[in-house]
Amino acid sequence: MSTSESASERAYAAIREGILNGTHAADTMLGEAGLAARLGVSRTPVRAALARLQDEGWITVYPKRGALVRGMSEKAVADLADARLILEGTGVQRATPRRRLAVADRLAADIDRQKQALADGDLRRFAELTVAFHRSFVEAGDNLVMLELHDRLADRQRFLLFAYGNTLLARSDAVIAEHEDLVTRLRNDDGPGFVETLRAHLGETYGYDLRRLCP
Repeated sequence: MSTSESASERAYAAIREGILNGTHAADTMLGEAGLAARLGVSRTPVRAALARLQDEGWITVYPKRGALVRGMSEKAVADLADARLILEGTGVQRATPRRRLAVADRLAADIDRQKQALADGDLRRFAELTVAFHRSFVEAGDNLVMLELHDRLADRQRFLLFAYGNTLLARSDAVIAEHEDLVTRLRNDDGPGFVETLRAHLGETYGYDLRRLCP
């Protein structure tokens, strides 16, 4: 990797992380010069990073003005919730009873780590833990294409977790209870009950009625 490529990768990773964690909030205008100074690189790698982020849909570049950070529309949030319900619900329903039990055993310990992260007010750690937690439901179905689709949506999930950070911390007890209920459904080999619990959980998280969708 050349020096310029390395600088572009560093700039891309830093700006992208800033968008996902809310440092660069939606509707904020980012300037090349300011980003370059903050990151300690020239404007060329910053320009390359912004072009890449625009291709991914995170920003809109306006020549000679800067880059506008894009949020997620209500429709985009609803579509994400729908897609997650399909992928996670289908993954669990297709899993064998033995595999469901194995996932439940593993996730019980993960919930303890989630509780600690929320108690510490560590939203970054909770976001990573909860993304991994929900990924496990897709993994249970043992379908690599579905898992790839889930992973492509993971950054949108992270973005919304940070965007809803204050709400999540305020309802942290409810979030943990919902996660525990999901694990209980797995342990009881209750696929349909898991889907209904997941539907309610995602609806509470995103403020969207998912009852119309049946994976």
